[in-house]
Amino acid sequence: MNHLLKYRRLLVFILLPLIFSCSRRNLGYFSNYGEEKLQTEDITSKTTQPIIQAGDLLQITVTDNNPTAAAPFNRITLSNESSGNTSYNAQDGYLVDENGIIDFPVLGRVKIGGQTKSDAKISLTNLLTNYLGNPIVTIRYLNYRITVVGEVNEPSTFLVPSERINLIEALGMAGDLTIYGKRENVMIINESNGVRTVAQLDLNDKAILDSPNFYLKPNDIVYVEPVKARKDQASLTRSNITLVLGVISAASLILLNINR
Repeated sequence: MNHLLKYRRLLVFILLPLIFSCSRRNLGYFSNYGEEKLQTEDITSKTTQPIIQAGDLLQITVTDNNPTAAAPFNRITLSNESSGNTSYNAQDGYLVDENGIIDFPVLGRVKIGGQTKSDAKISLTNLLTNYLGNPIVTIRYLNYRITVVGEVNEPSTFLVPSERINLIEALGMAGDLTIYGKRENVMIINESNGVRTVAQLDLNDKAILDSPNFYLKPNDIVYVEPVKARKDQASLTRSNITLVLGVISAASLILLNINR
């Protein structure tokens, strides 16, 4: 009987590392929001317009009460000359050079780098009033994209036609995090005007909804770091499989000894 008690204690001692190695992780988002069914709160974070920088590809169109007068200021393809209809070729974008300058029809070299789209519209409109009676400028990004990599199901680079996307939407486009994604440390990498910034956000914390980095900027990189379990635990794989096999072997030896 003493031998049986001894073997049971030994078996418990062997199983303890396995039990504690399978620690629970919080896989939810915004888990500190509470249990209220409906919550309302003021939104403190506001989306900020991205700054135009070198390498941006922009579609800029100019309209006026007199379409004929506005035509020289557009890179256009005539679709039906007899009817006067025109269509804008999205491929004819304006590439912002390393000095923040674009080559604009008639106006020549115009610096818009370092400005928001709203500021650039005002700058171009002011220049165009020397030629047109009521110029209206429209600016769109042709290369507004974000990249999501790391522990997500579908890592990729995504074009964002709406020019507005937040972190959760980006993760959704990438198929969400895998179970090995470290939700406590999702990194957002941004390079702008020669400066690289890395923000670390915790998806478990509702505070990220008010973070200035919650809404992504053009060319942002979202990196989801793997948890340590991905390397040495991986949910009863690799090291844990070895541990389980060891436990099974030890338990088998104990049972054999008991049966003798």
